[in-house]
This record gives sequence, structure tokens and C-alpha cells, in this order.
Amino acid sequence: MSTPRTFSDITAQLTAQAIELPSWAFGNSGTRFKVFGTPGTPRDPFEKIADAAKVHELTGLAPQVALHIPWDLCDFDELATHAEGLGVRLGTVNSNTFQDDDFKFGALTHEDRAIRTKAIDHHLECIDVMDRTGSRDLKIWLAEGSNYPGQADMRGRQDRLHDSLSRIYNRLGDDQRLVLEYKFFEPSFYHTDVPDWGTSYAQVAALGERAMVCLDTGHHAPGTNIEFIVMQLLRLGKLGSFDFNSRFYADDDLMVGAADPFQLFRIIHEVIRGGGLNNPNVAFMLDQCHNVENKIEGQIRSVLNVQEMTARALLLDTAALQEAQLDGDVITANNIFMDAFYTDVRPDLAEWRVSRGLPADPIRAFRDCGYQEQIAADRVGGTQAGWGA
Repeated sequence: MSTPRTFSDITAQLTAQAIELPSWAFGNSGTRFKVFGTPGTPRDPFEKIADAAKVHELTGLAPQVALHIPWDLCDFDELATHAEGLGVRLGTVNSNTFQDDDFKFGALTHEDRAIRTKAIDHHLECIDVMDRTGSRDLKIWLAEGSNYPGQADMRGRQDRLHDSLSRIYNRLGDDQRLVLEYKFFEPSFYHTDVPDWGTSYAQVAALGERAMVCLDTGHHAPGTNIEFIVMQLLRLGKLGSFDFNSRFYADDDLMVGAADPFQLFRIIHEVIRGGGLNNPNVAFMLDQCHNVENKIEGQIRSVLNVQEMTARALLLDTAALQEAQLDGDVITANNIFMDAFYTDVRPDLAEWRVSRGLPADPIRAFRDCGYQEQIAADRVGGTQAGWGA
């Protein structure tokens, strides 16, 4: 008989958990119809870092902030010092080749060598930023593909992509990584140059050991078994990072766990099973847009959702589950799995937070602390940050 785990058995793993926040989540966002402004929205990277630091202060879960270039261009020495003073540090650097007219028909895959060179140079500039900030990962998502059969040479684009990525990869420092994200459609609708984990894996495997796959939980076709992909990439040693969010229909970029908390639980289970939890080579990150909800509260809710599902997955009686699997006892195996998912860990998490000097309810603490009212009063004038700023 196995001995089920108790909450006290998993606190060390929960203490070590860290989730990177995206700077852009604190700016204004919306749909293709409207981007909404809100009082207190950051006007520059320094104010974004301050909001991210507030999330970490209240949750103890978010010590690192990802940057987006060129949206976060600034004096990076000052920004790093500013972050350190607030108890956080600068993290992943994200490139942007989807908002320049020259990249309308591709960037790293473009037929025109001059345009490809421009896109490569942008990534080399991102690596320069990494050198300044001490960042390890360069994350690349490419909005490249075609809308119509015959429009583009798909094979040629893959060859050009490999050549471009190779040039970028060769510029990385010994302690830096390239992380290639994939997305099955949008903004191109006939074919996307990096549409799935297999294409991303094929490209990064050809580059070397310091090239990895980034899995965005919102970037799959409906019904995709994402946890299978997580398992496979961990098994192959090529899962470099997550972009956690949630989707109902497409790349909705909603708060992680909002649409399907059971999916998040299943993913975390495979992360634990594959040795990815608290593994420095597997970065937990958020990639979200908060269109109608308070942005800081949205980030707090998201990191707490990841923490809660991690706690549930850690409480899974893996010995009993394996026994049932080996016995071919389908019902018992499923019952054991579901028992862990249905475990209400929220009271234990609240008590544990208090024991660490954190608020039992971080969202309530945020609403009571007056921070939102203060930034709404202070951040008057200037241009609010958002898509493209």
C-alpha cells in the first residue's frame, strides 16, 4: 500500500516555484476592434517592472520579468538596477518581427536577402540586450507564412529559416539559449512557417544543444492533447519554456487555467513526471493580455492558478497510480488521477502563504493596499504602453 502525500510533503517544491511575468501584460491590449485604456497603465518599462514587482511582493511567485524588443527599449542598466531595487530581475528577451512593413511577406523566411538580414540584425540587437541584462533566453515567435496555395515556396522558406536561425544561434553566448515558439495559424491562414512542435523541434534540433522549443498553451488546434506534447519534448530534452495562458477558441491569451483548469493540471502532471518542475532548463512563463480585467490582478490570479494546479499535481499518489496502470485497472487509475485534481488545496495554500509572511489572499491584499489608486493618480499624462509601445 502506498502512503498518500500530505500538503507538508510538497511545500519545499512549492517554495522553489518561479513564474516569469511578461512586461507587455501590464500594458493596454484588446481585440482587433479595440484596445482599451485604463487608469494607471504603465507608460514605460520602468512602470511595467514596478507593477510586476507588486505581483511578486504579494505572491512570492514571480521574481522575473520578460522584456519585449522594441516595446521595452530603454537604458537597460538603469532598468536592471530599478528591477533589483524592487526585488525582481530581468528575464527572457522576446523579439518582434511582426510589426514592420518590410516583414509583410516574411522576416527570417523572406525571399529578399536584405529583408532577411534586417530581421537577423534585429535578433542580434536582442542578444545585445541580453548581454546587458544578463538574460539567458532569446524567445522567437514568427508571424510568417502564406494565405493562399501557390503564394509561397514552403520548402524554400524552411531552408531560409534554418539559415537565418543559424546566424542568430551562432551569435549567442555560451550561457545563452534560443527558444523557438510555434503557432498553428494566425496571422497566416494557409500555412505557417513554424506551425507545430514538430517543426519547431526540427529547426532547433538542427541548431544545437542551446536551441529549445517554447510551448504556448494557446497555440494549438482545438482538441490537441497538449500534455502529450509536453511529455514528448521533456523526453527529448527540448522543452525550453512555457508560455502559459488559456484559450476557448484560438490564441485568446486569457488567464491561465480560465478555460480548462483540468488541462492545466494534466500539463503540470507531465511536467512533474518528466522532471521539468523547478528545473532551471524549463522556464515557466506567462504570455497573456488583460483586455477587460485589472492587469495586475489578472497576473496575480494567473500565477496563483499555476501554483494551485502544481500543488494538486504534487499530491497525486503516483505509486498507487502506477500500480493501477500496471494492473490494467482503468477505473482505479482514473479515480486516483481525478482525486488529485479535485483536491481543494486553497485553504492549505492560504495558511502556508501566511506562514511565509505573504497575504493569505493576494488579490484581496492588492485591493486593500491602495497601489492601484496610487498609480492611477500618479500616471497621468504621457502615452500609455500597449501593443507597439
